[in-house]
Amino acid sequence: MTAPEGPEKAEDHPATGILVFNKPSGVTSRKMVDYVARLISCSRVGHAGTLDPLASGVLLICVGRATRLVENLQSLPKSYRTVIRLGGRSDTLDGDGRIEFEPSPRVPSLSEIEEAFLPLLGEQIQRPPAYSALKIKGQRAYDLARAGQALELGPRSVRIDRIAALHYEWPLLELEIDCGGGTYIRSIARDIGETLGCGGFVEALVRTRIGPFALEQAIDPQALSSGSIRLHLRPALDAVPALPRLVLDASQLEAVAHGRRLSIRDLGELPIAAGRVALLDNQGTLVALGELDPEHGRLQPRKVLI
Repeated sequence: MTAPEGPEKAEDHPATGILVFNKPSGVTSRKMVDYVARLISCSRVGHAGTLDPLASGVLLICVGRATRLVENLQSLPKSYRTVIRLGGRSDTLDGDGRIEFEPSPRVPSLSEIEEAFLPLLGEQIQRPPAYSALKIKGQRAYDLARAGQALELGPRSVRIDRIAALHYEWPLLELEIDCGGGTYIRSIARDIGETLGCGGFVEALVRTRIGPFALEQAIDPQALSSGSIRLHLRPALDAVPALPRLVLDASQLEAVAHGRRLSIRDLGELPIAAGRVALLDNQGTLVALGELDPEHGRLQPRKVLI
């Protein structure tokens, strides 16, 4: 964007904030980012957590300086509803892949299925799908997999808080899952199927929540226009709901804007003794994330949004 000539008007300020989209199935997350970038005429647009093309639901798109908070948003807990088809296996671990069905699968009971959930709960080491957005030497894993390269992605540490069966009628199993960032629901479907000995893959997937951002609040992308999109931007502060907050005065804001650390003794009453803190101006706008370091008596800006 070029600098405006003459006095700035309110609409001249670069847009900053978070869009909560209800991504439709059949569309990539990247296409949603490109769609927003065209509507808002901004090059700084990115999503916080890929949703597979098959999946729908909550997709967070950051605009302007809020793109600096993508990592924070990705770490927030997530909730999903999914339908797993038992009795078959897919190379992509979902219904978009090459599927091989078991000729005579054993049909497990609901109690057996719920028992299969137990080893998956808590802190886990999970093997990601070969068809994923993870990068291997700068290339997306799904690009390498589609090119026919045999991939065995390294395991990742994830957290699965809850798996609840909502409905079961062979071969379809509907689940609700609460988990930490970086967890693959497709891998959960695979692991449940393998534990049961019949295979399983995701047939439908909806992300219902990321942190405080719920599906009920999400916007239909088709309802947006270049004139209305700014009205739906959520404040960047919503990306860090759990962080304690500290309001800065004008001189402190200027220092933080230039990345300069502040002395703790000049900050007055602090919300915590040590650790990360959200730094606000007197209007309640997030201006930076900082870290309180009592050992050295300072507050160090980490991510500056002004």
